[in-house]
This record gives sequence, structure tokens and C-alpha cells, in this order.
Amino acid sequence: MIRILVGAVLLAAAALSGCSSLDSTNDETVGWSAQRIYGEAKDAQAERNWQKAIKLLEKLEARYPYGRYAQQAQLEVAYCQYKDQERASAIAAADRFIKLYPNHPNVDYAWYLKGLINFNQLEGALSWLTTPDMSDRDPKASRDAFLAFKEVVTRFPDSRYAPDSGARMRYLINALANNEVHVARYYMKRGAYVAAANRAQYAIEHYPQAPTVEEAMVILMQAYAALGLTDLRDSTQRVLLTNFPKSPYMQPGGVKKNVPWWRLWDPDW
Repeated sequence: MIRILVGAVLLAAAALSGCSSLDSTNDETVGWSAQRIYGEAKDAQAERNWQKAIKLLEKLEARYPYGRYAQQAQLEVAYCQYKDQERASAIAAADRFIKLYPNHPNVDYAWYLKGLINFNQLEGALSWLTTPDMSDRDPKASRDAFLAFKEVVTRFPDSRYAPDSGARMRYLINALANNEVHVARYYMKRGAYVAAANRAQYAIEHYPQAPTVEEAMVILMQAYAALGLTDLRDSTQRVLLTNFPKSPYMQPGGVKKNVPWWRLWDPDW
């Protein structure tokens, strides 16, 4: 009986030894310190080998979750995923860092990175520049980017990322306002006057400093006129003239020769 038990123990030890040997063969990082793994990950980033950096940083976080490198590793995983075009994963990683470490000295960068990731999706979010039908589109990435940059500017005004965040916010305000007005025009052309009024009103209320607000007011006036809401039309006209007394939309012929202002939304006029 004792001989059987000893044999079993030896077999188990051999199996464990074999597994350890196998692990060592397949994973060169076995036995590495947190500092060494982090250093190798930084070298991989310098070489733009994002996949390798991600794997090393994830191993670092898993093996040393309470070490001084673990928190930074989480943040750098988000950055590497962003550079590797894994945007959904990068946003999830940034959100996770913000949730776990809201008072971390680098949480401003986590917000900024989240804004950048969404900002760089604008090519898809602002596809209305080449695609006229916007009825089924929503530039969510643009809005998410705006909110993330706003967080940096308002909560961390002294952050090194605040100036760039502010500049990107100003761009996004104009882009989002243009989007709303473009959609309002689309609805006007198709006779969806309530929907057009709603989109124009949204642009006026949420992006009052955007240059395209002037056109939004004109569209709102036309939508009210089409709906028979003359009081609201006249009220909007007064607001337009108060804020834009020299508006070309209100001059004889509008901005196009012989085009009444209430038909300016129609490109075929």
C-alpha cells in the first residue's frame, strides 16, 4: 500500500514537473519580474508591435495584480489596443480604468484617450459628407468623443491634455451641428416637417455657437410655416433677425438669386 502511494506521489510530481517544463518552453516570461515584463512591453510599444505589448501587459496585470505596475499596465493596454485598431476593446479598457481608479493621477489621460478613440471614428460617423440619406444614421462616436473631451476640460483644467481636448471639442460642435442641419434638410425635402423642426431645434439648443445655427433657424421657420404654425414661425424669425441682423437668408432673393428664404432648403429650386 505504501509502495502504491509513493508511486502515485512520484507520478504526480513528474506530471507537475512536466507541466512546468512545458509552460517554461511555451512562455518565455515564466519567472520574470513585474519590472522586466513591463520593460519588455515598453520595448514592444517602441517597435510598434502592439499585439506583443498587449499580451505582455495582460500577463503583467494577471501575475502581479497588486504591484505598482498593474494600474499603469491597464492604461497602456487601452492605448495599445487603440493603436492596434481594436477600438471597442480600447474603449472598454479605458472605461474599466476610469471606474476602478477614478482618483488615479493619470485618469485624465484615460478620459482623453477615450475621446481620441471615438474622435478617430469620425470618418464613419460623419459619412453624411458623401451620403445624403441621414435618416438612419446617428453620429454617436462624435457625441461620445465630445463628452469625453468635456470631462477632461471641466474636471482637469490644468491637465496637459486640456488644450487639445478643448480644440477638438470646438471642431466637434461644428461637426455635430452640421450633421443635425443636414438631417433637417433631408427631412424638409421629403415633407417630414415635424422631424425637420425637431432636428433644427436640437441644433439651435445644443450647439448655439456653431455657424450653421443660422441655417437651422431658417429651416425651423420653414417647417413651422409648412405646419401652419405661423406664431412660432414669426417668433423664430424675430430671433433670427436679432442674432443675425444681416443674415443673407433674409435678404431679397436669399443666398441664391430669386430664391425665397422659405425654399432655401430645396437644392432643386
